[in-house]
Amino acid sequence: MPALVDLTAAPYQLDPDQISWVEETLESMTLDEQVGQLFTNLFFFGADSFSGNSLTAEEIIEKYHIGIARYHGGTAAQVQDLLNRLQSAARIPLLVAANCDSGGNGAMNDGTYVASGAQTEASGSTAVAHDAGYVSGREMRAIGANLNFDPCVDILFNWRNTIVNTRAYGTNAADVIKYTIPFVEGQRESGILSCIKHWPGDGTEERDQHLVLGVNELRPEEWEASFGEVYRAHIANGVEMIMAGHIALPHYQKELNPALTDADILPATLAPELINGLLKDRLGFNGAVITDASHMLGMTSAMRREDYVPAAIAAGCDAFLFFNDLAEDFGFMKAGVEKGVISKERLDDANRRILGLKAKLNLHRAAAQGTLLRTPEDLAVVGCAEHLAMRANAADLGITLVKNTLDQLPLNPRDHRRIRIYHLTGEVGGITGGGEAEMLNTYIAALTERGYEVTVNDGTTRVKGPTLRYREEVDAALILAEVIGYGAQNNYRIQWKTAMSNECPWYVWEVPTFMVSHNFTTHLHDATMVKCYVNAYHPNEANVRATLDKLEGRSEFKGTPNELVWTQKWQAKL
Repeated sequence: MPALVDLTAAPYQLDPDQISWVEETLESMTLDEQVGQLFTNLFFFGADSFSGNSLTAEEIIEKYHIGIARYHGGTAAQVQDLLNRLQSAARIPLLVAANCDSGGNGAMNDGTYVASGAQTEASGSTAVAHDAGYVSGREMRAIGANLNFDPCVDILFNWRNTIVNTRAYGTNAADVIKYTIPFVEGQRESGILSCIKHWPGDGTEERDQHLVLGVNELRPEEWEASFGEVYRAHIANGVEMIMAGHIALPHYQKELNPALTDADILPATLAPELINGLLKDRLGFNGAVITDASHMLGMTSAMRREDYVPAAIAAGCDAFLFFNDLAEDFGFMKAGVEKGVISKERLDDANRRILGLKAKLNLHRAAAQGTLLRTPEDLAVVGCAEHLAMRANAADLGITLVKNTLDQLPLNPRDHRRIRIYHLTGEVGGITGGGEAEMLNTYIAALTERGYEVTVNDGTTRVKGPTLRYREEVDAALILAEVIGYGAQNNYRIQWKTAMSNECPWYVWEVPTFMVSHNFTTHLHDATMVKCYVNAYHPNEANVRATLDKLEGRSEFKGTPNELVWTQKWQAKL
Protein backbone atom coordinates (compact mmCIF):
# COMPACT_ATOMS: atom_id res chain seq x y z
CA MET A 1 0.00 0.00 0.00
CA PRO A 2 1.50 3.35 -1.01
CA ALA A 3 1.25 6.46 1.06
CA LEU A 4 -2.29 7.70 1.50
CA VAL A 5 -3.32 10.89 -0.24
CA ASP A 6 -2.34 14.19 1.38
CA LEU A 7 -5.03 16.71 0.49
CA THR A 8 -2.92 19.59 1.76
CA ALA A 9 -0.12 18.85 -0.71
CA ALA A 10 0.11 19.19 -4.50
CA PRO A 11 -1.79 18.70 -6.66
CA TYR A 12 -4.71 19.33 -4.26
CA GLN A 13 -3.51 22.00 -1.84
CA LEU A 14 -6.95 22.18 -0.29
CA ASP A 15 -7.89 24.61 2.43
CA PRO A 16 -9.51 23.42 5.70
CA ASP A 17 -13.05 24.05 4.45
CA GLN A 18 -12.43 22.05 1.28
CA ILE A 19 -10.94 19.18 3.26
CA SER A 20 -13.91 19.27 5.62
CA TRP A 21 -16.25 18.91 2.67
CA VAL A 22 -14.27 15.89 1.42
CA GLU A 23 -14.31 14.19 4.81
CA GLU A 24 -17.94 14.99 5.58
CA THR A 25 -19.00 13.79 2.15
CA LEU A 26 -17.01 10.58 2.49
CA GLU A 27 -18.50 9.95 5.92
CA SER A 28 -22.03 10.41 4.56
CA MET A 29 -21.62 8.04 1.61
CA THR A 30 -23.18 4.62 1.47
CA LEU A 31 -21.16 1.69 0.16
CA ASP A 32 -23.01 1.95 -3.14
CA GLU A 33 -22.09 5.62 -3.41
CA GLN A 34 -18.45 4.89 -2.68
CA VAL A 35 -18.42 2.15 -5.32
CA GLY A 36 -20.17 4.42 -7.82
CA GLN A 37 -17.66 7.20 -7.25
CA LEU A 38 -15.00 4.96 -8.79
CA PHE A 39 -16.78 4.70 -12.15
CA THR A 40 -16.73 6.87 -15.23
CA ASN A 41 -19.77 6.43 -17.46
CA LEU A 42 -19.84 7.24 -21.16
CA PHE A 43 -23.04 9.02 -22.18
CA PHE A 44 -24.37 9.08 -25.74
CA PHE A 45 -26.77 11.15 -27.74
CA GLY A 46 -29.12 8.37 -28.73
CA ALA A 47 -28.43 4.67 -28.24
CA ASP A 48 -25.65 3.55 -25.91
CA SER A 49 -23.24 1.85 -28.29
CA PHE A 50 -21.04 0.53 -25.47
CA SER A 51 -23.27 -1.07 -22.87
CA GLY A 52 -26.57 -1.02 -24.71
CA ASN A 53 -28.43 0.16 -21.63
CA SER A 54 -31.79 1.89 -21.97
CA LEU A 55 -31.63 4.03 -18.83
CA THR A 56 -31.93 7.80 -18.98
CA ALA A 57 -28.97 9.90 -17.95
CA GLU A 58 -30.75 10.80 -14.72
CA GLU A 59 -31.56 7.16 -13.97
CA ILE A 60 -27.87 6.21 -14.36
CA ILE A 61 -26.87 8.91 -11.88
CA GLU A 62 -29.58 7.88 -9.41
CA LYS A 63 -28.92 4.15 -9.62
CA TYR A 64 -25.13 3.96 -9.97
CA HIS A 65 -23.87 7.17 -8.29
CA ILE A 66 -21.04 7.64 -10.78
CA GLY A 67 -18.19 9.97 -9.87
CA ILE A 68 -17.06 10.99 -13.37
CA ALA A 69 -19.00 11.56 -16.57
CA ARG A 70 -17.74 11.32 -20.14
CA TYR A 71 -19.81 11.72 -23.28
CA HIS A 72 -19.50 11.05 -27.00
CA GLY A 73 -20.44 13.42 -29.82
CA GLY A 74 -22.90 16.28 -29.73
CA THR A 75 -22.87 19.96 -30.52
CA ALA A 76 -21.96 22.53 -27.89
CA ALA A 77 -25.60 23.18 -27.09
CA GLN A 78 -26.42 19.46 -26.87
CA VAL A 79 -23.46 18.69 -24.61
CA GLN A 80 -24.15 21.64 -22.34
CA ASP A 81 -27.76 20.53 -21.91
CA LEU A 82 -26.68 16.96 -21.09
CA LEU A 83 -24.07 18.05 -18.56
CA ASN A 84 -26.50 20.40 -16.85
CA ARG A 85 -28.94 17.52 -16.52
CA LEU A 86 -26.26 15.26 -15.06
CA GLN A 87 -25.08 17.81 -12.51
CA SER A 88 -28.67 18.57 -11.52
CA ALA A 89 -29.32 14.88 -10.87
CA ALA A 90 -26.12 14.20 -8.88
CA ARG A 91 -25.99 14.44 -5.07
CA ILE A 92 -22.22 14.81 -5.30
CA PRO A 93 -21.09 17.08 -8.15
CA LEU A 94 -19.48 15.28 -11.07
CA LEU A 95 -16.11 15.51 -12.65
CA VAL A 96 -16.91 15.83 -16.36
CA ALA A 97 -14.19 14.78 -18.77
CA ALA A 98 -13.46 15.48 -22.42
CA ASN A 99 -10.66 14.43 -24.79
CA CYS A 100 -9.26 17.80 -25.87
CA ASP A 101 -5.76 17.18 -27.13
CA SER A 102 -5.82 19.81 -29.87
CA GLY A 103 -8.51 22.32 -28.97
CA GLY A 104 -12.22 22.51 -28.20
CA ASN A 105 -13.09 20.13 -31.04
CA GLY A 106 -12.46 17.28 -28.60
CA ALA A 107 -15.24 18.57 -26.35
CA MET A 108 -17.97 19.02 -28.97
CA ASN A 109 -18.50 18.54 -32.67
CA ASP A 110 -18.46 22.29 -33.33
CA GLY A 111 -15.50 23.13 -31.11
CA THR A 112 -12.35 24.87 -32.35
CA TYR A 113 -9.37 22.79 -33.41
CA VAL A 114 -6.06 24.62 -32.90
CA ALA A 115 -3.17 22.18 -33.27
CA SER A 116 -2.41 18.52 -32.68
CA GLY A 117 0.74 17.42 -30.92
CA ALA A 118 2.41 16.74 -34.28
CA GLN A 119 1.42 20.14 -35.65
CA THR A 120 2.60 21.85 -32.48
CA GLU A 121 5.97 20.12 -32.69
CA ALA A 122 6.30 21.13 -36.35
CA SER A 123 5.49 24.75 -35.50
CA GLY A 124 8.31 24.88 -32.94
CA SER A 125 6.11 27.26 -30.94
CA THR A 126 5.29 26.95 -27.26
CA ALA A 127 2.71 29.69 -27.88
CA VAL A 128 0.82 27.33 -30.20
CA ALA A 129 0.91 24.67 -27.45
CA HIS A 130 -0.43 27.20 -24.95
CA ASP A 131 -3.15 28.33 -27.36
CA ALA A 132 -4.34 24.75 -27.92
CA GLY A 133 -4.65 24.27 -24.15
CA TYR A 134 -6.25 27.70 -23.68
CA VAL A 135 -8.92 27.10 -26.31
CA SER A 136 -9.51 23.58 -24.99
CA GLY A 137 -10.06 24.94 -21.49
CA ARG A 138 -12.31 27.85 -22.45
CA GLU A 139 -14.57 25.78 -24.69
CA MET A 140 -14.72 22.90 -22.20
CA ARG A 141 -15.72 25.26 -19.42
CA ALA A 142 -18.44 26.77 -21.60
CA ILE A 143 -20.26 23.44 -21.85
CA GLY A 144 -19.64 22.38 -18.25
CA ALA A 145 -16.68 20.02 -18.61
CA ASN A 146 -13.90 20.40 -16.04
CA LEU A 147 -11.38 17.58 -16.61
CA ASN A 148 -9.33 17.08 -19.75
CA PHE A 149 -8.14 13.55 -20.53
CA ASP A 150 -5.13 15.17 -22.22
CA PRO A 151 -2.48 16.15 -23.15
CA CYS A 152 -0.89 12.99 -24.47
CA VAL A 153 2.67 12.94 -23.08
CA ASP A 154 3.84 9.87 -24.96
CA ILE A 155 7.13 9.94 -26.85
CA LEU A 156 6.95 8.87 -30.48
CA PHE A 157 9.96 6.58 -30.83
CA ASN A 158 8.40 4.28 -33.45
CA TRP A 159 7.10 5.83 -36.69
CA ARG A 160 4.79 2.84 -37.18
CA ASN A 161 2.82 3.72 -34.03
CA THR A 162 -0.63 4.92 -35.02
CA ILE A 163 -2.45 5.39 -31.70
CA VAL A 164 -0.29 8.35 -30.61
CA ASN A 165 1.31 9.30 -33.95
CA THR A 166 -0.26 12.73 -34.32
CA ARG A 167 -1.08 13.16 -30.63
CA ALA A 168 2.57 12.98 -29.55
CA TYR A 169 4.46 16.25 -29.15
CA GLY A 170 7.89 14.93 -29.99
CA THR A 171 10.36 12.12 -30.43
CA ASN A 172 12.25 12.84 -27.21
CA ALA A 173 11.47 13.77 -23.61
CA ALA A 174 12.72 17.35 -23.89
CA ASP A 175 10.32 18.24 -26.72
CA VAL A 176 7.36 16.53 -25.08
CA ILE A 177 7.98 18.51 -21.89
CA LYS A 178 8.62 21.71 -23.88
CA TYR A 179 5.17 21.66 -25.46
CA THR A 180 2.90 19.80 -23.02
CA ILE A 181 3.67 21.97 -20.00
CA PRO A 182 2.49 25.15 -21.84
CA PHE A 183 -0.58 23.22 -23.02
CA VAL A 184 -1.46 22.41 -19.40
CA GLU A 185 -0.82 25.98 -18.32
CA GLY A 186 -3.10 27.26 -21.08
CA GLN A 187 -6.03 25.15 -19.99
CA ARG A 188 -5.43 25.97 -16.32
CA GLU A 189 -6.29 29.57 -17.11
CA SER A 190 -9.88 28.34 -17.43
CA GLY A 191 -9.81 26.24 -14.27
CA ILE A 192 -9.61 22.89 -16.08
CA LEU A 193 -7.88 19.89 -14.52
CA SER A 194 -5.41 17.84 -16.57
CA CYS A 195 -5.13 14.09 -16.94
CA ILE A 196 -1.94 13.17 -18.80
CA LYS A 197 -1.57 9.83 -20.56
CA HIS A 198 -0.68 7.00 -21.27
CA TRP A 199 1.25 5.78 -18.23
CA PRO A 200 3.88 4.27 -18.28
CA GLY A 201 4.43 5.48 -21.86
CA ASP A 202 3.27 4.72 -25.39
CA GLY A 203 5.10 5.28 -28.65
CA THR A 204 7.78 2.59 -28.51
CA GLU A 205 5.84 -0.02 -30.47
CA GLU A 206 3.32 -0.12 -33.27
CA ARG A 207 0.38 -1.99 -31.80
CA ASP A 208 -2.87 -0.49 -30.49
CA GLN A 209 -4.01 -1.27 -26.92
CA HIS A 210 -7.60 -1.27 -28.15
CA LEU A 211 -6.71 -4.56 -29.80
CA VAL A 212 -3.79 -6.13 -27.90
CA LEU A 213 -1.68 -5.64 -24.78
CA GLY A 214 0.78 -2.81 -25.32
CA VAL A 215 4.37 -3.47 -24.30
CA ASN A 216 7.01 -0.83 -23.58
CA GLU A 217 10.28 -2.73 -23.81
CA LEU A 218 12.51 0.02 -22.38
CA ARG A 219 14.82 -1.01 -19.57
CA PRO A 220 14.62 0.92 -16.29
CA GLU A 221 17.53 3.24 -17.07
CA GLU A 222 16.12 3.93 -20.57
CA TRP A 223 12.67 4.59 -19.17
CA GLU A 224 14.01 6.93 -16.49
CA ALA A 225 15.88 8.96 -19.14
CA SER A 226 12.77 9.32 -21.31
CA PHE A 227 9.28 8.76 -19.96
CA GLY A 228 10.52 9.13 -16.41
CA GLU A 229 11.71 12.66 -17.20
CA VAL A 230 8.32 13.54 -18.70
CA TYR A 231 6.26 12.25 -15.79
CA ARG A 232 8.53 13.78 -13.16
CA ALA A 233 8.23 17.15 -14.92
CA HIS A 234 4.44 17.01 -14.95
CA ILE A 235 4.19 15.79 -11.37
CA ALA A 236 6.43 18.69 -10.32
CA ASN A 237 4.11 20.98 -12.30
CA GLY A 238 1.11 19.76 -10.31
CA VAL A 239 -0.73 17.52 -12.77
CA GLU A 240 -3.93 16.38 -11.12
CA MET A 241 -4.63 13.04 -12.78
CA ILE A 242 -2.75 10.40 -14.76
CA MET A 243 -4.37 7.86 -17.08
CA ALA A 244 -2.83 4.41 -16.90
CA GLY A 245 -2.65 2.67 -20.25
CA HIS A 246 -3.04 -1.02 -20.93
CA ILE A 247 0.71 -1.07 -21.40
CA ALA A 248 3.22 -3.35 -19.73
CA LEU A 249 6.72 -2.25 -18.73
CA PRO A 250 8.18 -5.71 -18.16
CA HIS A 251 11.82 -4.90 -17.45
CA TYR A 252 10.94 -2.29 -14.83
CA GLN A 253 8.18 -4.46 -13.38
CA LYS A 254 10.64 -7.28 -12.84
CA GLU A 255 13.14 -4.92 -11.22
CA LEU A 256 10.46 -3.73 -8.82
CA ASN A 257 9.29 -7.29 -8.17
CA PRO A 258 11.96 -9.89 -9.03
CA ALA A 259 9.51 -12.71 -8.35
CA LEU A 260 7.54 -11.89 -11.51
CA THR A 261 7.79 -14.18 -14.52
CA ASP A 262 6.75 -13.27 -18.06
CA ALA A 263 3.40 -14.93 -17.40
CA ASP A 264 2.86 -12.62 -14.42
CA ILE A 265 3.30 -9.37 -16.36
CA LEU A 266 0.15 -7.27 -16.42
CA PRO A 267 -0.78 -3.97 -18.05
CA ALA A 268 -0.15 -0.90 -15.91
CA THR A 269 -3.88 -0.66 -15.17
CA LEU A 270 -3.64 -3.90 -13.20
CA ALA A 271 -0.01 -3.83 -12.06
CA PRO A 272 0.57 -2.66 -8.46
CA GLU A 273 4.30 -2.48 -9.22
CA LEU A 274 3.63 0.30 -11.72
CA ILE A 275 0.82 2.21 -9.98
CA ASN A 276 1.44 1.81 -6.27
CA GLY A 277 5.17 1.15 -6.61
CA LEU A 278 6.63 3.26 -9.41
CA LEU A 279 4.09 6.06 -9.87
CA LYS A 280 2.77 6.75 -6.38
CA ASP A 281 5.77 5.70 -4.26
CA ARG A 282 8.92 6.20 -6.35
CA LEU A 283 7.74 9.22 -8.35
CA GLY A 284 5.68 10.56 -5.45
CA PHE A 285 2.48 11.18 -7.38
CA ASN A 286 -0.16 12.36 -4.94
CA GLY A 287 -3.02 12.86 -7.41
CA ALA A 288 -5.60 10.49 -8.89
CA VAL A 289 -5.04 7.65 -11.34
CA ILE A 290 -7.69 6.52 -13.81
CA THR A 291 -7.63 3.48 -16.08
CA ASP A 292 -7.82 3.76 -19.82
CA ALA A 293 -11.04 2.46 -21.36
CA SER A 294 -11.88 -0.93 -19.87
CA HIS A 295 -13.31 -2.43 -23.07
CA MET A 296 -9.86 -2.34 -24.70
CA LEU A 297 -8.32 -5.73 -25.34
CA GLY A 298 -5.10 -4.73 -23.66
CA MET A 299 -7.10 -5.03 -20.44
CA THR A 300 -9.64 -7.70 -21.29
CA SER A 301 -6.90 -10.12 -22.32
CA ALA A 302 -5.37 -10.05 -18.83
CA MET A 303 -8.03 -11.92 -16.84
CA ARG A 304 -11.79 -12.28 -16.36
CA ARG A 305 -13.71 -9.01 -16.19
CA GLU A 306 -15.15 -10.11 -12.86
CA ASP A 307 -11.59 -10.06 -11.56
CA TYR A 308 -10.03 -7.06 -13.28
CA VAL A 309 -12.76 -4.58 -12.43
CA PRO A 310 -11.84 -4.59 -8.69
CA ALA A 311 -8.20 -5.53 -9.39
CA ALA A 312 -7.62 -2.18 -11.11
CA ILE A 313 -8.57 -0.30 -7.94
CA ALA A 314 -6.63 -2.72 -5.75
CA ALA A 315 -3.55 -2.12 -7.93
CA GLY A 316 -3.70 1.61 -7.16
CA CYS A 317 -6.00 3.09 -9.80
CA ASP A 318 -8.56 5.42 -8.27
CA ALA A 319 -11.15 5.51 -11.04
CA PHE A 320 -12.40 3.00 -13.61
CA LEU A 321 -13.12 4.11 -17.16
CA PHE A 322 -16.39 2.94 -18.67
CA PHE A 323 -18.89 0.22 -18.01
CA ASN A 324 -19.44 -2.83 -20.16
CA ASP A 325 -22.74 -3.73 -18.50
CA LEU A 326 -23.71 -1.23 -15.82
CA ALA A 327 -25.34 -3.61 -13.35
CA GLU A 328 -22.74 -6.32 -13.81
CA ASP A 329 -19.67 -4.08 -13.51
CA PHE A 330 -21.13 -2.30 -10.51
CA GLY A 331 -21.74 -5.68 -8.92
CA PHE A 332 -18.19 -6.82 -9.72
CA MET A 333 -16.71 -3.74 -8.04
CA LYS A 334 -18.98 -3.96 -5.00
CA ALA A 335 -18.20 -7.65 -4.59
CA GLY A 336 -14.51 -6.78 -4.76
CA VAL A 337 -14.98 -4.51 -1.75
CA GLU A 338 -17.09 -7.03 0.17
CA LYS A 339 -14.57 -9.84 -0.49
CA GLY A 340 -11.61 -7.70 0.54
CA VAL A 341 -9.98 -7.50 -2.89
CA ILE A 342 -10.33 -3.74 -2.39
CA SER A 343 -9.58 -2.94 1.24
CA LYS A 344 -11.58 -0.32 3.11
CA GLU A 345 -8.44 1.81 3.30
CA ARG A 346 -7.89 1.57 -0.47
CA LEU A 347 -11.56 2.36 -1.19
CA ASP A 348 -11.50 5.40 1.09
CA ASP A 349 -8.21 6.60 -0.37
CA ALA A 350 -9.50 6.34 -3.95
CA ASN A 351 -12.65 8.21 -2.96
CA ARG A 352 -10.65 10.93 -1.21
CA ARG A 353 -8.52 11.43 -4.32
CA ILE A 354 -11.59 11.83 -6.55
CA LEU A 355 -13.52 13.96 -4.07
CA GLY A 356 -10.37 16.03 -3.53
CA LEU A 357 -10.32 16.99 -7.21
CA LYS A 358 -13.94 18.06 -6.97
CA ALA A 359 -13.09 20.14 -3.92
CA LYS A 360 -10.14 21.71 -5.74
CA LEU A 361 -12.56 22.82 -8.45
CA ASN A 362 -14.95 24.04 -5.72
CA LEU A 363 -17.78 22.17 -7.38
CA HIS A 364 -19.55 21.85 -4.03
CA ARG A 365 -19.44 25.62 -3.50
CA ALA A 366 -20.68 26.27 -7.03
CA ALA A 367 -23.56 23.83 -6.47
CA ALA A 368 -24.48 25.56 -3.22
CA GLN A 369 -24.32 28.98 -4.86
CA GLY A 370 -26.32 27.95 -7.92
CA THR A 371 -23.45 28.63 -10.32
CA LEU A 372 -22.50 25.05 -11.26
CA LEU A 373 -24.63 24.87 -14.39
CA ARG A 374 -23.61 26.56 -17.62
CA THR A 375 -25.81 28.92 -19.63
CA PRO A 376 -26.38 29.43 -23.38
CA GLU A 377 -24.51 32.72 -23.06
CA ASP A 378 -21.39 30.80 -22.03
CA LEU A 379 -21.30 29.23 -25.50
CA ALA A 380 -20.29 32.52 -27.12
CA VAL A 381 -16.61 31.57 -26.74
CA VAL A 382 -17.01 28.44 -28.87
CA GLY A 383 -15.57 29.25 -32.27
CA CYS A 384 -15.07 32.91 -31.35
CA ALA A 385 -12.80 35.18 -33.39
CA GLU A 386 -9.96 34.93 -30.85
CA HIS A 387 -9.95 31.14 -31.08
CA LEU A 388 -10.15 31.12 -34.88
CA ALA A 389 -7.19 33.50 -35.02
CA MET A 390 -5.19 31.06 -32.88
CA ARG A 391 -6.16 28.24 -35.23
CA ALA A 392 -5.02 30.27 -38.25
CA ASN A 393 -1.70 31.10 -36.60
CA ALA A 394 -1.09 27.44 -35.75
CA ALA A 395 -1.82 26.47 -39.35
CA ASP A 396 0.57 29.12 -40.66
CA LEU A 397 3.40 28.03 -38.35
CA GLY A 398 2.87 24.27 -38.47
CA ILE A 399 2.11 23.18 -42.04
CA THR A 400 5.26 21.53 -43.32
CA LEU A 401 6.85 21.10 -46.74
CA VAL A 402 8.65 17.80 -46.27
CA LYS A 403 10.09 17.52 -49.79
CA ASN A 404 9.97 19.22 -53.19
CA THR A 405 12.82 17.49 -54.97
CA LEU A 406 11.73 18.40 -58.52
CA ASP A 407 11.08 22.03 -57.63
CA GLN A 408 7.48 21.77 -58.83
CA LEU A 409 6.13 24.59 -56.69
CA PRO A 410 4.39 26.94 -56.78
CA LEU A 411 1.04 25.51 -57.76
CA ASN A 412 -0.78 28.03 -59.96
CA PRO A 413 -3.87 28.18 -62.21
CA ARG A 414 -1.79 29.15 -65.24
CA ASP A 415 0.38 26.02 -65.33
CA HIS A 416 -1.88 23.67 -63.37
CA ARG A 417 -5.39 24.79 -64.28
CA ARG A 418 -6.88 21.30 -64.65
CA ILE A 419 -6.34 19.51 -61.33
CA ARG A 420 -7.18 15.88 -60.69
CA ILE A 421 -7.80 15.13 -56.99
CA TYR A 422 -7.11 11.73 -55.47
CA HIS A 423 -8.80 11.44 -52.06
CA LEU A 424 -7.31 8.71 -49.86
CA THR A 425 -9.28 7.82 -46.74
CA GLY A 426 -8.97 5.61 -43.71
CA GLU A 427 -11.67 4.03 -41.63
CA VAL A 428 -14.82 6.02 -42.41
CA GLY A 429 -17.06 6.23 -39.35
CA GLY A 430 -14.40 4.98 -36.92
CA ILE A 431 -13.60 6.23 -33.42
CA THR A 432 -12.08 9.44 -34.73
CA GLY A 433 -13.87 9.76 -38.07
CA GLY A 434 -12.07 10.82 -41.24
CA GLY A 435 -12.80 10.29 -44.88
CA GLU A 436 -16.07 12.17 -44.95
CA ALA A 437 -16.80 14.60 -47.77
CA GLU A 438 -16.21 17.81 -45.78
CA MET A 439 -12.48 18.25 -46.42
CA LEU A 440 -12.75 17.21 -50.06
CA ASN A 441 -15.57 19.69 -50.65
CA THR A 442 -13.53 22.45 -49.00
CA TYR A 443 -10.65 21.76 -51.37
CA ILE A 444 -12.91 21.72 -54.41
CA ALA A 445 -14.54 25.01 -53.43
CA ALA A 446 -11.25 26.73 -52.58
CA LEU A 447 -9.50 25.57 -55.76
CA THR A 448 -12.46 26.61 -57.90
CA GLU A 449 -12.43 30.06 -56.29
CA ARG A 450 -8.74 30.33 -57.22
CA GLY A 451 -9.34 29.61 -60.89
CA TYR A 452 -8.70 25.87 -61.16
CA GLU A 453 -10.84 23.28 -62.89
CA VAL A 454 -11.19 20.31 -60.54
CA THR A 455 -12.05 16.69 -61.23
CA VAL A 456 -12.12 13.95 -58.59
CA ASN A 457 -10.67 10.59 -59.49
CA ASP A 458 -12.67 7.39 -59.15
CA GLY A 459 -10.23 5.10 -57.41
CA THR A 460 -12.50 2.07 -57.49
CA THR A 461 -11.27 1.11 -60.96
CA ARG A 462 -7.90 -0.10 -62.23
CA VAL A 463 -8.38 1.55 -65.62
CA LYS A 464 -5.89 4.32 -66.19
CA GLY A 465 -6.48 5.00 -69.86
CA PRO A 466 -3.83 6.20 -72.33
CA THR A 467 -1.09 8.17 -70.59
CA LEU A 468 -0.83 10.69 -73.44
CA ARG A 469 -4.55 11.44 -73.13
CA TYR A 470 -4.09 11.81 -69.37
CA ARG A 471 -1.48 14.51 -69.98
CA GLU A 472 -3.85 16.24 -72.38
CA GLU A 473 -6.67 16.26 -69.81
CA VAL A 474 -4.79 16.84 -66.55
CA ASP A 475 -2.24 19.54 -65.66
CA ALA A 476 -1.53 18.48 -62.08
CA ALA A 477 -2.41 15.76 -59.62
CA LEU A 478 -3.29 16.56 -56.01
CA ILE A 479 -3.27 13.59 -53.63
CA LEU A 480 -5.16 14.27 -50.39
CA ALA A 481 -4.54 11.72 -47.65
CA GLU A 482 -7.15 11.75 -44.90
CA VAL A 483 -6.22 8.49 -43.23
CA ILE A 484 -7.52 8.76 -39.66
CA GLY A 485 -8.36 6.19 -37.06
CA TYR A 486 -7.43 3.60 -34.51
CA GLY A 487 -9.24 0.85 -32.67
CA ALA A 488 -10.01 -1.34 -35.68
CA GLN A 489 -6.55 -2.44 -36.78
CA ASN A 490 -2.98 -2.23 -35.56
CA ASN A 491 -1.62 -0.47 -38.60
CA TYR A 492 -3.13 2.51 -40.43
CA ARG A 493 -1.37 2.95 -43.73
CA ILE A 494 -2.49 4.08 -47.15
CA GLN A 495 -4.94 1.52 -48.47
CA TRP A 496 -5.85 1.93 -52.13
CA LYS A 497 -9.51 1.48 -53.00
CA THR A 498 -8.84 -1.58 -55.12
CA ALA A 499 -5.88 -3.67 -56.20
CA MET A 500 -3.58 -1.60 -58.42
CA SER A 501 -6.16 1.17 -58.36
CA ASN A 502 -5.76 4.04 -60.80
CA GLU A 503 -5.32 6.30 -57.77
CA CYS A 504 -1.89 4.77 -57.05
CA PRO A 505 0.72 7.42 -58.03
CA TRP A 506 1.59 6.01 -61.46
CA TYR A 507 1.25 9.55 -62.77
CA VAL A 508 4.12 11.28 -60.91
CA TRP A 509 6.21 11.50 -64.11
CA GLU A 510 3.24 12.36 -66.32
CA VAL A 511 2.12 15.57 -64.54
CA PRO A 512 3.32 17.58 -61.54
CA THR A 513 2.08 15.72 -58.48
CA PHE A 514 1.49 17.21 -55.03
CA MET A 515 0.63 15.08 -52.01
CA VAL A 516 -0.84 16.49 -48.78
CA SER A 517 -1.52 14.51 -45.62
CA HIS A 518 -4.15 15.86 -43.26
CA ASN A 519 -3.37 13.45 -40.44
CA PHE A 520 -0.55 10.92 -40.27
CA THR A 521 2.89 12.32 -40.99
CA THR A 522 4.53 9.18 -42.38
CA HIS A 523 2.79 8.48 -45.69
CA LEU A 524 6.01 8.75 -47.68
CA HIS A 525 6.62 5.17 -46.60
CA ASP A 526 3.85 4.12 -49.00
CA ALA A 527 4.40 6.85 -51.58
CA THR A 528 8.16 7.34 -51.88
CA MET A 529 7.74 8.13 -55.58
CA VAL A 530 5.93 11.40 -54.80
CA LYS A 531 8.34 14.32 -55.23
CA CYS A 532 6.36 17.05 -53.49
CA TYR A 533 4.91 16.13 -50.11
CA VAL A 534 3.26 18.29 -47.40
CA ASN A 535 2.11 17.49 -43.86
CA ALA A 536 -0.97 19.56 -43.01
CA TYR A 537 -2.00 17.66 -39.84
CA HIS A 538 -5.78 18.22 -39.76
CA PRO A 539 -8.69 18.45 -42.24
CA ASN A 540 -10.26 21.69 -40.90
CA GLU A 541 -10.93 24.58 -43.26
CA ALA A 542 -8.14 26.79 -41.91
CA ASN A 543 -5.52 24.11 -42.51
CA VAL A 544 -6.90 23.41 -46.00
CA ARG A 545 -6.81 27.05 -47.07
CA ALA A 546 -3.43 27.68 -45.45
CA THR A 547 -2.06 24.64 -47.29
CA LEU A 548 -3.24 26.02 -50.63
CA ASP A 549 -1.79 29.44 -49.82
CA LYS A 550 1.58 27.81 -49.20
CA LEU A 551 1.42 25.55 -52.27
CA GLU A 552 0.71 28.63 -54.34
CA GLY A 553 3.53 30.62 -52.79
CA ARG A 554 1.24 33.20 -51.19
CA SER A 555 2.69 32.17 -47.83
CA GLU A 556 5.92 30.42 -46.95
CA PHE A 557 6.10 26.99 -45.39
CA LYS A 558 7.22 27.44 -41.77
CA GLY A 559 6.84 23.99 -40.22
CA THR A 560 9.79 21.69 -39.56
CA PRO A 561 9.48 17.89 -39.92
CA ASN A 562 11.01 15.42 -37.51
CA GLU A 563 13.14 12.56 -38.78
CA LEU A 564 10.32 10.03 -38.52
CA VAL A 565 8.67 11.41 -41.68
CA TRP A 566 11.30 9.54 -43.70
CA THR A 567 10.34 6.22 -42.07
CA GLN A 568 13.96 5.10 -42.29
CA LYS A 569 13.65 4.81 -46.09
CA TRP A 570 16.38 6.48 -48.15
CA GLN A 571 14.18 6.60 -51.24
CA ALA A 572 11.62 8.73 -49.40
CA LYS A 573 14.07 11.63 -49.59
CA LEU A 574 14.54 11.43 -53.39
